[in-house]
Amino acid sequence: MFTQDIYINRRNSLRKLLPSGVILLLGHDEAPLNYAGNTYRFRQDSNFLYFFGLSLPGMAGVIDIEEGTDCLYGNDMDIEDIIWNGSQPSMQQLAAKAGVGSVASLKDLKIKLQLVIRQGRKIHFAPPYRGETKIRIANLMEINPQGIADYVSRKLIRAIVQLRSEKEDCELAEIEKACNTGYEMHVQAMRMCRSGVYEYQIAGAIEGIAAASNGATSFPVILSQNSEILHNHSHRNVLQSGKMMITDAGAETASGYASDFTRTVPVDGQFNMKQRDIYEIVLAANNHAIETAAPDIPYFDVHISAAQIIAEGLKNLGLMTGNIDDAVQNGAHALFFPHGLGHMMGLDVHDMESLGEKYVGYDDEIVRSSQFGTAYLRFGRRLKKNFVLTVEPGIYFIPALIAKWEKEKINSSFINFDKVKEYCDFGGIRLEDNIVITDSGCRLLGAKRIPITPDEIANVINIS
Repeated sequence: MFTQDIYINRRNSLRKLLPSGVILLLGHDEAPLNYAGNTYRFRQDSNFLYFFGLSLPGMAGVIDIEEGTDCLYGNDMDIEDIIWNGSQPSMQQLAAKAGVGSVASLKDLKIKLQLVIRQGRKIHFAPPYRGETKIRIANLMEINPQGIADYVSRKLIRAIVQLRSEKEDCELAEIEKACNTGYEMHVQAMRMCRSGVYEYQIAGAIEGIAAASNGATSFPVILSQNSEILHNHSHRNVLQSGKMMITDAGAETASGYASDFTRTVPVDGQFNMKQRDIYEIVLAANNHAIETAAPDIPYFDVHISAAQIIAEGLKNLGLMTGNIDDAVQNGAHALFFPHGLGHMMGLDVHDMESLGEKYVGYDDEIVRSSQFGTAYLRFGRRLKKNFVLTVEPGIYFIPALIAKWEKEKINSSFINFDKVKEYCDFGGIRLEDNIVITDSGCRLLGAKRIPITPDEIANVINIS
């Protein structure tokens, strides 16, 4: 946890952004894995973490706007809880850590909310993304669970996005910790990237590094030599010389802050000429995006400029043809780069995604594209100081997508399909770094950049 004044200031700032009513922030309960007593690793709801800082199950927070009060709801442990789990701080002690002056039991929460409803005041809550949370809200407010979406507060969503988007110094320090652990994870993955090694051996090793840092992975590890599959969570393959291994993985600190890096490296350390040509294009796009990102520049424009770098590089290799600006405007690059350049990152690895990307990544000025590929850009709005984002361009050769475009003659004036088909067994390359926007540009997060040039990668993999 941070100091209590951090949470007091956050709740007061939130209160000022809403006109009236009460704000309901539900923490998570334990989630059974295969029976009630065997649970998944507990992860607190990020909005509750942001405003109350407490990472324990069975709590809720209520911020009363008119009364100017906060209350933490939860139950003190009984003797059976203590026998199995040990003594824990009282609710009063936990509330003090978060700077909350009032506590009540969970049974009092419904009483409070029903009083608010009778008073004709609004109960503001964010979109629930767990089934049990939907049921809990429905019970507390006595509404149909199927109609929860009609009661979600858009004003609360916008207020939370406004506050959580610009990271405080204490948050940046935590993200730096996560990035430093991410560095160790990815260097270890490179060292193990040898023919004959199972993917699951590497995935397990880097998950252990995250756990040993007093945290966890920030999302399930993506690691595969089938690197054309964007989110490949299967780790069954034995690494083969001549293939490339993609590792998309990050760490989460004990306080919940994330990192998210991707590196694509050749098995046994050496790219062949075809692999290196494509790799250098992706690296150029990555570096260009980092050099371009700065305050007041729409991230949508940074994405487009990275797409132009990719298209120009592919044209030089004979894979694309025609005018590059026209090709990108028509979405021809998306055959090879079918996703967005990046997303916000913080307490969630895809920060605030549960609130809706149209609120987090877009606004009245910059709306989401409907074009294939570009539509998957999660964040497009203007950058501001202390925004934390990922930069992750890629080039992939997806046989099914190539066949579809050729058959349907999609962007055929910009694609040399005969040449592209020579790459159908290539796989894919993605390179991802984490940045924070500064006064005049951006900087990479983490004490050291994860090895990224071909020579740096070869040096790491060839260390015995």
